[in-house]
Amino acid sequence: MKIVSVVGARPEFIQVAPVSRALRETHQEILVHTGQHYDYRMSQAFFDDLGIPAPDYNLEVGSGSHGRQTAEIMVRLEEVLLKERPDLVIVRGDTNSTLGGALAASKLHIPVAHIEAGERSFNRRMPEEINRLVADRVADLHFCASRMAVENLAAEGITGSVYWVGDVMLDAMLQNRPIAQRKSNVLQCLNLKPRGYSLVTIHRAGNTDDPARLRQIVIALNRVPEIVVFPVHPRTRKALSQLDVQFARHVRLIEPVGYLDMIVLEENARLIATDSGGVQREAYFLGIPCLTLRDETEWVETVKVGWNKLVGTEPERIVEAWTHFAPSGERPPIFGNGTAARRIAQILNGNPGGDVQ
Repeated sequence: MKIVSVVGARPEFIQVAPVSRALRETHQEILVHTGQHYDYRMSQAFFDDLGIPAPDYNLEVGSGSHGRQTAEIMVRLEEVLLKERPDLVIVRGDTNSTLGGALAASKLHIPVAHIEAGERSFNRRMPEEINRLVADRVADLHFCASRMAVENLAAEGITGSVYWVGDVMLDAMLQNRPIAQRKSNVLQCLNLKPRGYSLVTIHRAGNTDDPARLRQIVIALNRVPEIVVFPVHPRTRKALSQLDVQFARHVRLIEPVGYLDMIVLEENARLIATDSGGVQREAYFLGIPCLTLRDETEWVETVKVGWNKLVGTEPERIVEAWTHFAPSGERPPIFGNGTAARRIAQILNGNPGGDVQ
């Protein structure tokens, strides 16, 4: 089978590595990088760290509004699909690359598989939620990271094409954590001690595009009583430059880091605060308490089992949770057992079997 895999942003780069390895044992995979993330530290660094095959195509769409970026992906990807005539297009997650890939393929009547299908925040003001909803509606195969995602799809009338395979990001974490521990020297470079700092990431449009919310987050970070390491996404850096704010000395703004360095920063942090869905799951995999700087999350299971807490952007609420949130209970395997990529390949080989155990 000839498969076109579409990627364009950090979580997709992480997911593609284990899936490509599994697919290429029996299928021809053509990797298309949309260029949604194009900064080296947000793009090529992940290919280098993860040993991802070089993209067969780079669409180089760059930045832009949601509409313009999605449209450019569709126009440029359509040319690739007409040339390659694949049997299947794989999209993943909830980015504009996900939406553009799903729409371009479906309009050409090429079957679409959506990895990480069925996740819902139930907030349609989030661009990512619209991307998920549309991708799932046009997809022909739905590969789910959690059982709740299966239930969400069933509530929308999508059942026969749905498989709970587990989370591909867990596959990537299990494969790369030992490599990160061996290769990364990020703690030494930043003069950090394990459990001697907290880690923050902010990139969602709901926070970066709302000056009031972003200002509240800065106020909260300035009030917390410990070192805060803050790798700053390019979108966030631009938004911060337009605010009249100053960070306290304990808040260390650094450039974005590669995947291996990020694993080491995450697993040695005392606490993680983020608006990223991927980082929420990585915190759960590693057993690090997580505060989600949003009013809702699509990863509800991590909240239900007590390892993730929704705190929004109100400074008092953030600081209170920062100092008192200390989960210690079980972390059930809600995202499977690290074999999601192999399960996906088995299903595409015509051997669906049962759900992951």
